[in-house]
Amino acid sequence: MDTPKRRRSATRARLLEGALEVFAERGFHGASVEDICDRAGFTRGAFYSNFSSKDELALALFQATTDRLLEQIGALLPDLANQPGTLLDAVLGLLDDAAPDQRQWHLISTEFTLHALRDPDAAEALVRQRRLFRERLTELVEEITKTSGLRLSVPAEQFVRLVIAVHEGARSQSLLEPAEVPAGSLEHTFLPMVLASVSRS
Repeated sequence: MDTPKRRRSATRARLLEGALEVFAERGFHGASVEDICDRAGFTRGAFYSNFSSKDELALALFQATTDRLLEQIGALLPDLANQPGTLLDAVLGLLDDAAPDQRQWHLISTEFTLHALRDPDAAEALVRQRRLFRERLTELVEEITKTSGLRLSVPAEQFVRLVIAVHEGARSQSLLEPAEVPAGSLEHTFLPMVLASVSRS
């Protein structure tokens, strides 16, 4: 049954999809509300009945990504007892799955992060979303270390921050120099060394 709630949800999903494409093509500041509406096939009225601004729309994109990852983490947790030794594979796999199109997502997330550094309200909202994801990812690390008998010499949250930092920095290099730095190569080469240095069985 096509209810108003379902139609509104479908409209939001199409606007988010259109915004993802337009932001990646033209940049956060270069994309207009009209551009996004044209790509999604809606009017400005449809946009403003769902989002108050481009900032809110961009944050909704981050939230949708976070929600998807949290679902994946929740699905992993019950089975971790049967998957010892998968800490890095699980964490890196989730970070890779966050954005099927790594180039597109890198353009959007980098530009909006720069915007947030100049805008306190955007920064507060973005930090809140990142904190939620980081907390759940930390839970995943803690669960894996517990079931595998691995003990970290640093707080799990700090280890998660480092993994995210390496992953994001490596993604930037691999997008610019794919032949020199194949996707995932830096993470899978150096993060096991980091893990070995801060853990013991």
